[in-house]
Amino acid sequence: MNPNFDIIIVGGGAGGFFTAINCAEKNPKLKIAILERGKEVLTKVRISGGGRCNVTHACFVPNELVKFYPRGEKELRGPFHQFCSGDTIEWFEKHGVELKIEDDGRMFPVSNSSQTIIDCFTTATKKLGIQVLTGQSVQSIYKSETSEESFWKIETQNQQYYCEKLVLATGSNPKMWDTLQEFGHSIVSPVPSLFTFNIKDPRIKELPGVSAQVSVKVKDTKLTSTGPLLVTHWGMSGPAILKLSAWGARILFEKNYQFTIFVNWLNDIDTEEAESTLKELKLDHSKKAVSKKSPFDFPNRLWESLVLASGISEETKWADLSKNQLQNLANQLTKAQFQVNGKSTFKEEFVTAGGIELKEINFKTMESKIHPNLFFAGEITNIDAITGGFNFQNAWTSGFIVANAITQ
Repeated sequence: MNPNFDIIIVGGGAGGFFTAINCAEKNPKLKIAILERGKEVLTKVRISGGGRCNVTHACFVPNELVKFYPRGEKELRGPFHQFCSGDTIEWFEKHGVELKIEDDGRMFPVSNSSQTIIDCFTTATKKLGIQVLTGQSVQSIYKSETSEESFWKIETQNQQYYCEKLVLATGSNPKMWDTLQEFGHSIVSPVPSLFTFNIKDPRIKELPGVSAQVSVKVKDTKLTSTGPLLVTHWGMSGPAILKLSAWGARILFEKNYQFTIFVNWLNDIDTEEAESTLKELKLDHSKKAVSKKSPFDFPNRLWESLVLASGISEETKWADLSKNQLQNLANQLTKAQFQVNGKSTFKEEFVTAGGIELKEINFKTMESKIHPNLFFAGEITNIDAITGGFNFQNAWTSGFIVANAITQ
């Protein structure tokens, strides 16, 4: 095996494969290798979206798409003008994979199987002659520069490789970040993003599986979020919570995941408006029991729990509600306080906030500003998104831009 390549891509994930395939398609003469430390490639693609692979999101305007990235919003605007969600759909269609849009905007292969994406990538690498080398854990990287030439030397546990251009697509990899720091790059320290909240509270103890459209705020911060909230056995999850965890990744880390949230179960109805509605209900339904049926657009079980938490018994009729009980209920509905004690990973889709300092990257080419011929694709940079196909879109876009830059 000749260990000399034009391009070596470290990382056999989504960003690595997409970069390699696009490089080879733009210039078939290039000798390209993907080095993967594990025994298998594309493992994150396999488990993504519950095994269906959430390829991208049906948001086709770059200036709108960037708003789903807590870190990288400003930097991705230019790249998304080069390669956006619509380009992703077209690319996969050209490679025999049709995508479909679900009600929430997430996009999956029509087959509903991540294996379709894996097969697409592995077939393309074979057809294009890209060498995919597994079990190649990078131990060290060296740069050799003379007046005549410049090349990279990559040492794995059992081999040495040389290349002119090096692409790092290793995702959230502390070892690779340490190596990059030795090369003079700054690394924003990694903290978890996209996690659920651990909450033990009698109001939600018996409600796993219940969901509602809410707004949530973290006490003593500017962090707010709206969307569906799902009650779980361990606390709270759902898009509203996951968004909050993504935008608040650093703040919540600093709080050691011990903090208070306010949940407005009525979403955009404030306390005063809720109290006014409750007063009307008191007049209109005077003989009915308060706890029996939710007058608002959320589950009866949740309503019953909030009624009891307001000091109102199951038998209490609307006519018998005291002013104090009515106010308590309005508060429980619109600004219920919950104490968060810790976090849980959201499924297998662990996302990290942190990585290469964005100021050190040229986003027109995804090339290092410190070392020429060193490129980055995917989550190795300090870019991350909320759930919904956005992290993969960053991988496709950055990989496409790297390929464009290398093959120009």
